[in-house]
Formats: sequence, C-alpha cells, structure tokens
Amino acid sequence: MAHANPEDGTPATNNLASDPANTGIDRRRFLQTSALMASAASALPALAQAPGAPAGAGTPPLPVGTQTVPREVKVRMRDGVEIAVALYMPTGNGPFPTLFAASPYRYDNNTLPAGPQFLWRETGPIDFYVGKGYVYAHMDVRGVGKSGGEFRLLDANEQRDLVEVVEWLAQQNWSNGKVGGIGQSYYCMLQWWMGIQKPKGLACIAAFDGLLDPYRASAYQGGIRSDFFGSYWWNQNRVINLEPANGQAPRLQSFDLNAAIMAHPTYDDFWKERNAAERVGEIEVPLFSVGIWGKVDLHTRGNIQGYLAARGPKKLRMIGPINAFAANREFNSAEMHEQLLLPFYDHYLKGLPTNYTERPAVQYFVRGADTFRTASTWPPENVRYVQWQLSAQSSGSVSSLNDGSLLRQASAGPETTAYRYPNPGWLFGVVGLGPNMQPDPVRRVLTWTTPALEQDLEIAGPIKLTLFASSTARDTDFFVKLSEQQAQSPEDRAKGLNPASFWITKGWLRASHRATNAAKSTEMEPYRDHTNPQPIEPGQVYRYDISIEPMAHRFRKGSRVRLELVNGDSTITDVLWTHYYSPSKMGTDTVWHSAQYPSALTLPVTEGA
Repeated sequence: MAHANPEDGTPATNNLASDPANTGIDRRRFLQTSALMASAASALPALAQAPGAPAGAGTPPLPVGTQTVPREVKVRMRDGVEIAVALYMPTGNGPFPTLFAASPYRYDNNTLPAGPQFLWRETGPIDFYVGKGYVYAHMDVRGVGKSGGEFRLLDANEQRDLVEVVEWLAQQNWSNGKVGGIGQSYYCMLQWWMGIQKPKGLACIAAFDGLLDPYRASAYQGGIRSDFFGSYWWNQNRVINLEPANGQAPRLQSFDLNAAIMAHPTYDDFWKERNAAERVGEIEVPLFSVGIWGKVDLHTRGNIQGYLAARGPKKLRMIGPINAFAANREFNSAEMHEQLLLPFYDHYLKGLPTNYTERPAVQYFVRGADTFRTASTWPPENVRYVQWQLSAQSSGSVSSLNDGSLLRQASAGPETTAYRYPNPGWLFGVVGLGPNMQPDPVRRVLTWTTPALEQDLEIAGPIKLTLFASSTARDTDFFVKLSEQQAQSPEDRAKGLNPASFWITKGWLRASHRATNAAKSTEMEPYRDHTNPQPIEPGQVYRYDISIEPMAHRFRKGSRVRLELVNGDSTITDVLWTHYYSPSKMGTDTVWHSAQYPSALTLPVTEGA
C-alpha cells in the first residue's frame, strides 16, 4: 500500500500572489495569431508550514488573489519511488473532498502568475477551490520536480502512480473519501488515465481541454511529424524543471523526448502504451468533458472522442476561446470555474443539489454566431452532410496559386490543378509577402472558394475532404485549412490585395499513411492505423479521405467558404503548431477535379445551404 513520507524539516514552498485572469469565454472572431498579455502578480512574504503538520491546521484564509501555502508530502509507490504532492488545505478539520491535479510542471512553480505568459500554468484557481472547502492536491509526476524516478511522457509507470496517489488521498483522515480530477491540457490527459484505471475513491473527472491519442493528435498529425511535443513543449518542460520559480531543487531530465519521437515515426507499442483513446471506453465515473474550439491542433478531438466513448454519466461542453493563450486565460478565471465546473464538483464530491444535473447532454459554442446551442448528441441531430466540388473555375475573389472554386455542382473546365514546391516566394514557412510587403498567408497556396454566401451558413460536426491527387514524388504531405473569407471592396481587389480572412479548422495527411482501417472508420471520419506506410507511385492518382478537425462555426452572409491546400505551414499562421519543412519535400503535386476524380469538401450543415 502506498504511504506518506513527509520531508521533515523541509520548508513549504514560498508564496506569491497569483492573479487568475477573468475574461469569460472569448466570443470574438479574431485571427488565430492574436496575442494575449499575461496577468500581473505581486509578491507576498513567504509563509512556511511544516510538511508534517496536522491536516487542516494551516494559516487563516488569504485574501482573494493570494495563494494558500501547501504542505508537501511524499507518497511511496509500489516500486519504492517517492512521488511529491503539494496539499493546499482549507481551514477546519474536515472531512473535505479532494481535487487532484497531476502534471510535469512542478507544483513549486504555482507561485508564478496564472496567465498566458506561462501557458503551462493550467491548475485553475487553487485558492478559489480551497475557499470552497476543497483540498487541492497537486502532484509532480514521476521524474519531475521533487518526485523520484524518470519522466517518460505518459508511460505505464506515470499512469499507475495516479492510482496509488488517488487511493492515498481518499484514505487520509481529513478526506471524505471522494477525489475528483482537475486541470487543463496535460492535467486533463492524465485525468483520462485516472478514469480508465478506476482507483478507489475517484468520484468524477472534469476533463478540460485534453487529447487522448498523442500520436495522432500531435506528435504525428496525419503521419506528419509535428514540432510541438518534441521541440517546443519538451524544451519548455526541461527549462521549467531545471530553473523553477523558487530556485530550489533544480531537476535535469535525461530522457530525450525529441529523440524518442523521431525513433517512433509509426504507431507502435511506444505510442499504444500512451494512447488513452484505445481504453477511454472503460471510464465509468461521471465525466464532464470540456473542449476548446481554438485547440484543434492539439486537444479538441480528444474531448469529443472521450465524451462519446465513456460509459458512465457524462456531458459535453465545447467552448469558444480562439487559441491556447485565450484558453489558458479562460481556465484560470475563477468566474468560469464558479459557473461551469464548481456545480459539477459540488454535485459529485459533496452531494449537493446543483444546476449541473439540469444541463443538456451537449452544449456547444458556435463561433461566428457567438452563442451556445444545445443538443442531445454529437454531432447535433439536425446535421446534414453537404458536398462542395473542387473546380478549376476562378472565384475571382482571391490571389493565390490557382484561385479555384468550391461549387455545389461540378463544372466544365480544366480537370487538374498543379503546383511545384518548394515555392521560391515562401519566406516564413509557406507564407510569402503581398504587394504591400506584409505577410500574405494565402498568396502562395492552393485555394478553392465558394461564391459569396447569400445567407448565413452554420456547421457543427466532423468535416472531410475527399482529394484525388498525384505527385512526382514518392511521398507528399497535405496540409488543409478551412477558412472564412470576408467581403472585400472592389478597390482593394483591384490593387491585388487579398481579402481579410481567418482559418476555422485544419487537417493533415502524409500520402504514405493513406491506408484506412474500415472497422474503425465512419463515413465522415476516416481512421488510420499508421503502422505500415507505403510510398506512392509517381504520376498515379490516389484517393485521399482527409479528416478535418471538427468544428461549430457560422459563416456570415456575404463571406465565402475557402479551402486551402499546401504541403507545409508557418509560424505566421500556426504559431505553436508547426511542422518542420523537410529538405526532402521537392516535387510537383496535382489535384484532380473531374467526373472521374471528383474531389470534394463535405461540411456538416445545420443551417443554410
């Protein structure tokens, strides 16, 4: 049995004031490259408390905006490794329910401001929950912070540690025996594993903004290696552990995640061990799955899939922050927690009557309409799948490599559209400059655009591109974006300037990873095993069914729906979620759109069309 092993004599973490930003759900339509400022913080004197002090015997509640000083304990695992946990305790003797958060980001970094400057500060407002009578338990996962062992990214040891710590928490004399999962992103990814493993005492999980399948969702999107986990995220995590906020106990991590990712380019046992999607159907505890439309590059699909597969009581809410920065600010808002998550926790951890039980099974924010809609299922019951054909006919609305059209019916004209790569005009990834010498994301990619919409068009659900294509190369990549292109004045069109637009969602596929698993695929969502990539024959036409990340969006009357296709991306448009352009990517790709090869975009329409 796991047991506590307090670090006698070690002072608790120092205390700084945190200022969780309270912006509410961002309902404005902006470019995905919007920047958000981090919250300010002010320092408070350090308040030490011995880790071995009786539970609940802490300092009086601190003013709003400050942070409760935790007691630090260590819990010994089955193999002798000691896992460090910070316990943020309410006043009183309890018994208290516990909110359990686990991450690789070091709990002693919780003294930093909770805001977008530190995207990994994804605990939510700790003081808020402590003030509501919850113990907030924050665990450093194996191999990070003050925990023993070696960090191996979601491996079986990390998963099993969750079970032993949850059961330890539920057995403490200050506990009411009920533990709930909390936290965003990586914290959420570990909540899936909490639910799957069913530790004694786990009463519910609030899976907020977290992927299930690290291979498909991030590391190898469509079989294409992403920069995020192996480069940006891993470098960030090593710095966080080596240079913590208080300067104490620096941790150098020997595991090389980037090398491990590159050593496993296909879906093998390394990834299967870490894939909660294959087991999420085992979750039976109450689940509140909250997804972020602005995180399609990482987490969005995971929250939808988790909701659909889980077997216990469950609800889904998809909310509208436009990017990772807005999502972080949202999750650190005490107001959001009070309105959205606290009723869930109060119901399942305290047994209180709350409005959570009255909420519909599915609530989803519609971007562009700036409103929530309700449904009994996902996708919504009233969805219709409508096709638009790719055509060489000019839309006359945008300056791109081809300026093709999206039409409800096939049209006469050239049967193919081709482009060579790399394009000499690309400067920032696949983005070049426009005539005003500003970055122009669409000028040097392929586009197909609808006529101006005569009425609003609303979509909600999965999206698919059926693409017939050939290449001069033995492999090629397809990066797909769906965008809303706004109306433009004739004067600006005459100048060759491109109209204002913003991307809605994305999809990816490497040609050699084209094979689908029929048993796991649906008509709108092809599933790929990614186990046995096969090169393509130069010049041969192949059919590629490309799953575009699900979305709910309202295209406005007068705007146009635009499909963009190229073989790479850019920090200008994709910020954190880029893919390194390999020197081996040279050739010419041809898209076919004819009676024999009818390339088409299928949208989940709920209104319009």
